[in-house]
Amino acid sequence: MSRYVIDAAVAIRLAREGLRPDRHHQLVAPNLLRSQVLSEMYRGVRAGEIEEAEARAVLDHVTTTKIRLLGDRVSRATAWKIAADLGWDDTPVAEYLAVTRLQADAFVTLDGDLARLAADVVPLAPYEVLATA
Repeated sequence: MSRYVIDAAVAIRLAREGLRPDRHHQLVAPNLLRSQVLSEMYRGVRAGEIEEAEARAVLDHVTTTKIRLLGDRVSRATAWKIAADLGWDDTPVAEYLAVTRLQADAFVTLDGDLARLAADVVPLAPYEVLATA
């Protein structure tokens, strides 16, 4: 079984496409994933970019998708170290990388800039890997 850390954008795309990962894959993410999805959906509704019913459906899909959420002491300490080592001003991205480093085979993101930052820290995998065995 392969384990993949997904970010909020990946969780939203999976929801919009109505997909669940292949049964041979386990999804992992930091605790902040669901809050980021909630924030993104709320901002989208407020900006008129998405209908509220669709946003709520996305939230429901993410909530019911089996994702192991982590925020333990070791994950937080690792995120702190990654952010400090890279000279970052904040830690959310470092939390994804920490969970990847500690608990997963690779990180899946749709953000090209984030992928470039992460490539020197953790292994990456394309979105398409989530649908295949």
